[in-house]
Amino acid sequence: MLVICGKNNVMKTVTLSAIFDGQQIRLEEDYPLPKDARLLVTVLPAPGERENEFRRGWYRLAAESLAGAYGPQEPEYTLDMLKETNPDYEGG
Repeated sequence: MLVICGKNNVMKTVTLSAIFDGQQIRLEEDYPLPKDARLLVTVLPAPGERENEFRRGWYRLAAESLAGAYGPQEPEYTLDMLKETNPDYEGG
């Protein structure tokens, strides 16, 4: 996100894609920046890092949900507790 403060403190927010080449931040598209424009820069994780972080979040959520569903306080259910069986169930 690029925030530009103009005259009368009117602020126009524009999101622009950019790359850091090791020395300078380079916009990936032309945009008319006024001299001395104030900018906010957000550094994004590398694509591989973002994907791994996203997956870890889903794995953690799944593990927490399973732990809650099958925790130590969960009773053990047996087949004789079933009131009605599913005739289409192929697992046994």
